[in-house]
Amino acid sequence: MTAQEILSHVDHTLLKADASWADIRTLCEEALTYHTASVCIPSAFVRRAHAAFPALVICTVVGFPLGHASLAAKAAETRRALDDGASEIDMVIPIYALKSGEPDTAVEEICTLKRIAGMHILKVIVETCYLTEEEKITACRCVTEGGADFIKTSTGFGPAGAQLSDIELFKRHLGPGIQIKAAGGLRTKEAMEAFLQAGCARLGASGAVKVLIGQ
Repeated sequence: MTAQEILSHVDHTLLKADASWADIRTLCEEALTYHTASVCIPSAFVRRAHAAFPALVICTVVGFPLGHASLAAKAAETRRALDDGASEIDMVIPIYALKSGEPDTAVEEICTLKRIAGMHILKVIVETCYLTEEEKITACRCVTEGGADFIKTSTGFGPAGAQLSDIELFKRHLGPGIQIKAAGGLRTKEAMEAFLQAGCARLGASGAVKVLIGQ
């Protein structure tokens, strides 16, 4: 695959705690130059980024990175992000619900945020590094029943990131039409290609432009 083919699937990401507006601006400029699928940035920067780069597809994160926020808080965060100019929302599933055997809580949360998102894309981060295989299968059911657009492997802040074995598991257990985003630890061209060839429609990566273009 060419560098541009890969970048067209990349959510060019910067979610570090010490990110400055200058860093976000550079990320946005790179995204426009190299035609990435979107930028994925903290919600605090969405309004400013949308004003400065109105043509850019902006993704932001909700309930990030632990998923522990209340449903009301996640709903408010989602509404504000969309009002500020976000086009896509990456929410963290309530991991505690999966670990506690309470999948209906996760389904309700996904349904609620998808109703708010409407035609905007909703991706559900399930943070696979904390889940057993059975819990991953349950997460697939929750994402399907909740009506989300994507399942996403990882926040990038957990102890491990995307694994090809999880992509294969997702493909077996997701409902029709649910797409897959891999994130966390995609640091080489070979890794990015492998996840795309495995069936991912998006990749979350902070270093893709540097790796593929050499910037």
